[in-house]
Amino acid sequence: MATILPDSESKNETHSYISHFFKENKLGTLLNQSNIRKEDGFSPMFLLQFIFPLVLLGKNFYRILDSDRIQDTPKKDTVHRFLNNPKYNWRKFLVLLSKNVIVPKLLSLV
Repeated sequence: MATILPDSESKNETHSYISHFFKENKLGTLLNQSNIRKEDGFSPMFLLQFIFPLVLLGKNFYRILDSDRIQDTPKKDTVHRFLNNPKYNWRKFLVLLSKNVIVPKLLSLV
């Protein structure tokens, strides 16, 4: 995954939480079930792992693109094609993810 923040313990801790969330909720499987598959270039999992921390940490995607210190950063068009591809069923992905997150919490309350 591309380095987004300067080296610090909080960055590593945040990436650890995000990696744990991705593995625990099997986001790769959910992407596949939602017809979000690699056509060419970067994998959907890589792109999601790139975008996800930006949202959580309040980082601006365009500032990341302008930064010279970040390597292996997807281009703006790549991210836009990923998010706007009409073949990808984002609604199904969000429903499956919500189910994976909410149902275990509800079952633990019972």
